[in-house]
Amino acid sequence: MRYDKVMRIMGLDIGTKRIGVAVSDETRTLAQGRCVVLRKSDNKALLEIGELLKDFVVDTVVLGLPLNMNGTKGKRAEDAERFGEKLEKSSGAKIVYWDERLSTKEIEDILIASSVRRDKRKGLLDKMAAQIILQGYLDAPKNGN
Repeated sequence: MRYDKVMRIMGLDIGTKRIGVAVSDETRTLAQGRCVVLRKSDNKALLEIGELLKDFVVDTVVLGLPLNMNGTKGKRAEDAERFGEKLEKSSGAKIVYWDERLSTKEIEDILIASSVRRDKRKGLLDKMAAQIILQGYLDAPKNGN
């Protein structure tokens, strides 16, 4: 990793088919949805995310952890943790897990209220969910920024 630039933080919303990507600004205070990585295989997704980590000069990845409403881990949370372990191993980035309960629902409600058509929502949903996850982490008082 290059340390001649300010390090950013990346947020990921891990899905079974798509991974939403958001990146902080250089001051590590504002999150911006960037793109969606297709998850055809973990290896391909890890390679693409690895390139994004280099391009945006990222040292920390905040990975959304989709806990059940009662706070327990289900299959989706376990999948996110497995993906996070692979990403940490392949990239060397610090992985932080962030409770993302209802983030996708929150974004979907905003898009519906904004009259965004259903076919357009799918592409926006994942990267905006990643943005909500990352912004929640950036706004938290204990994150060390």
